[in-house]
Amino acid sequence: MGSPRTKVEVKGFEARHYDRLMDIITLGQYPRYLEKVIAAMHIQPGDAILDLGSGTGRNLCLMERYAGPTGRLVGLDIGEEMMAQARERCQHLPHVTLMFQRIEEPLPFENEFDHVTISFVLHGFEDEDKEKIIANAYKALKPGGTFWILDYNEFDLSKKPFFVKFLFTKVECPLAAEFVALDLKAMLQRHGFGEFQEHLYARKYIRLLGARKI
Repeated sequence: MGSPRTKVEVKGFEARHYDRLMDIITLGQYPRYLEKVIAAMHIQPGDAILDLGSGTGRNLCLMERYAGPTGRLVGLDIGEEMMAQARERCQHLPHVTLMFQRIEEPLPFENEFDHVTISFVLHGFEDEDKEKIIANAYKALKPGGTFWILDYNEFDLSKKPFFVKFLFTKVECPLAAEFVALDLKAMLQRHGFGEFQEHLYARKYIRLLGARKI
């Protein structure tokens, strides 16, 4: 299932220690960074949120602080090891639901969510599957709801320093280098999204892109 170039399912050691590895790689800045990103989403008490590729549930717990006990949060993932961590992390939150579900396949949601979120997952899919994920997000959102995409920003990789080129050509999945050249807003507009808002991080290499369902 999926493209052989994709790298969206995290397994083994990386899955079991994902949060800790992210903290180490970012020199302990990742938790603070996530808090800033989620604060920028303007989540309100009682909001319904769908998190695509929810991983260890770290983002869900942060979003729950804003949505509160009257909110509804649903996380979708296909990694068993990541899902086990998310279940343990969210076990005290009865309004958080976790589901094993591929996000590029049809989803059982329509006009239900105030926010759909996806974090560092979209770049790992072929364009055909990106289109399916965007269509799923549009269908799941209420009119006026927002699709939040946290991922790499658009930039000319050929003009970046050696270490950035190395990251995208030797460390990341092959699709990441293509993603930074993608006109993501145009793709979103084709599915009915508009009223974009952007928040840039990490020297503008990372972008939180919000797209409203028109």
